[in-house]
Amino acid sequence: MDLNVPALTFAIALAAGIAAQSLARHLRIPGIVLLLAVGILLGPDVANIVRPGTLGHGLDEIVGLAVAVILFEGGLNLRWQRLRAEATTIRRLITIGGLITAVGGTAAAMLFMGWDWRAAVLFGAIVTVTGPTVTTPLLRRIRVKRNLQTILDAEAVLIDPIGAVLAVVLLEFALATTTMSAAASLLGLPVRLAAGAALGLAGGLLLGWLLRSERLVPEGYENVFTLGMVLALFEVSNAVFAESGIMSAAVAGLVVGNMRTRVQAELLEFKEQLTVLLVGLLFVLLAADVRVAEVVQLGWAGVLTVLILMLVVRPIDVAVCAAGSDLSRNDRFFLSWIAPRGIVAAAIASLFARRLTAEGVAGGEQLLALVFLVIAATVLLQGGTAGLVASVLGVRRPQRGWAILGANVLGRALAWSLERGEQPVVVIDRNATEAKLAEQDGHRVVYGDASQERTLLQGDVEARRGVLGVTPNDGLNLLLARRVVEMTGVETSYVAVDSRTASVTAAQVIDAGSRVLFGREIDIEDWIHRFLHGNVCVERWRLEGGGEGESVALEAPGLPLALERQGEPRPVDERTKVRHGDVLCLALPIAAPEPRNRLREEGWVPVET
Repeated sequence: MDLNVPALTFAIALAAGIAAQSLARHLRIPGIVLLLAVGILLGPDVANIVRPGTLGHGLDEIVGLAVAVILFEGGLNLRWQRLRAEATTIRRLITIGGLITAVGGTAAAMLFMGWDWRAAVLFGAIVTVTGPTVTTPLLRRIRVKRNLQTILDAEAVLIDPIGAVLAVVLLEFALATTTMSAAASLLGLPVRLAAGAALGLAGGLLLGWLLRSERLVPEGYENVFTLGMVLALFEVSNAVFAESGIMSAAVAGLVVGNMRTRVQAELLEFKEQLTVLLVGLLFVLLAADVRVAEVVQLGWAGVLTVLILMLVVRPIDVAVCAAGSDLSRNDRFFLSWIAPRGIVAAAIASLFARRLTAEGVAGGEQLLALVFLVIAATVLLQGGTAGLVASVLGVRRPQRGWAILGANVLGRALAWSLERGEQPVVVIDRNATEAKLAEQDGHRVVYGDASQERTLLQGDVEARRGVLGVTPNDGLNLLLARRVVEMTGVETSYVAVDSRTASVTAAQVIDAGSRVLFGREIDIEDWIHRFLHGNVCVERWRLEGGGEGESVALEAPGLPLALERQGEPRPVDERTKVRHGDVLCLALPIAAPEPRNRLREEGWVPVET
């Protein structure tokens, strides 16, 4: 079989990339770890199946277009409100911080690697970037404080185009043969950044405006239309001002992400899936392009260079950029530890290695090897220990409150019962009418599909104590609960089980690792009907009987919605036990004396609401 076929290399890298990321999701490890390993194993050093050399100059074009889409998707996720709150620190990190990193990286390469100024300067410029492809999944997994997440997400998206343009300008400066050409290359830095930002702003506003109207972009064409426009913007920007396209793509994503379009949720979902595909492809191709022997030959000099970047340069960077901010000492320590490099650093290094070789300048292979060592080390060390470091420093977001999947009247009653004290509730539903009613009741509502990760992120579900599935479809409740736990790591899930159907049973819910909401199977549609017609009301009853500290199984009439203990509410499930002083929120038939008499007989007394 002839393996020197560009299309074969492309297809295998594409399939291997998505397979590696799927496995990484199951193993709950950073996807880039497996992607680097798969790229090396399939590359010329081992299996020799993926051969990036067969793509020739096409590899550079593939990398450029893919990076444009990745940064556009990263920009979609940034919100103006959060950026404004941390604007000073973010602005410093992508300007002063980038300069500090570039100078520090250059000095480390010259001191420990013994490189001449040209290779060292290029290395310093390349390692200024971090990257959303590594930082964003990491932050989702460890759930740090919102301001820290905003700072790191924004830095990752915005420093990439700045660092990339800086690196290209310095490459031109390093290869310049005359003083005039060297000066022209340096003057091109602000021009390219400004031009890219301006074109990205204009392109983003145009794209956002087009996506608002169904008459201009037909339904069903929005995602592919956006993709085509982003790729066109990237290439047009590069044609007008060389290497400005990456800045245009990032700015356009930021603009579109903050405009109200009719397809925002669908667009985010599509772009995220496309980014996963492209990241896998690029990392496999670029990792296969690196020779393991050249990384090993870097020796202790390479290791010291990486350690200086991580342990000296980054802390100095954060100390300077966070000066005068409201960030605590532990916040700054955490920011100092988290700066993993990603796909943009790999792409630039691969491009530069080939360019230097073509120009007859030595050191291109070493530059590529050292950058990949930085990527591997920062992802493994910083990414692997980020959760532990966040816990030790106390910068994780506490898990508080509940996420309710279903804004129907039963879900709204649950939200009312659970939202007390410091236990916020978010209600998620894709039914616009029900979502509107929940908003009118004063609840925080996220309109969208609860099976999509983007919707869960908007609802901050990963920081919740548990998720409750209360749609009329108990099969959907179980499916959503399991999916949410898988995607967010939420510890506890509760499922409303319908007694009238045979699709799901209480035993199946328990076997799946979830809990049976309300403590038993109920007729979901009947209870929704009762609430809608005003046949029931929610009351609170305190248990005055029973001994101090003695717990007994809950057997209550009506529909038990929540149990409060020491002022902290939680859902009722099949394991719930009650003791003296507990307060129970119950849905009871209006003006029916029997259930209330039963409660009094068992030692419960009504509580004024």
